Amino acid sequence: MRYSSQVKPISYLKANAAEVLLDLAERRQPLVITQNGEAKAVIQDVASFEETQEALALLKLLAIGNQDIEAGRTKAARSVIARLKKKAAPN
Repeated sequence: MRYSSQVKPISYLKANAAEVLLDLAERRQPLVITQNGEAKAVIQDVASFEETQEALALLKLLAIGNQDIEAGRTKAARSVIARLKKKAAPN
């Protein structure tokens, strides 16, 4: 995704805040805000932000899993399943 088409100065945001928020919700694309010609912030709708956070959380879990595999911190699926079945079995 190219963000260069989604760049506005902070003065535009100040003058058109309601319109910007509607556009963010509709297009679901982030908007880069500039100040004195420099990119200073990125704003996005809440739903997109939540999706991004969920994706990052999943990627973090995958990275942790890969680290566990590389470090040898794994167990055979059969032994884990057997242990879970034993816990679930009525006494």
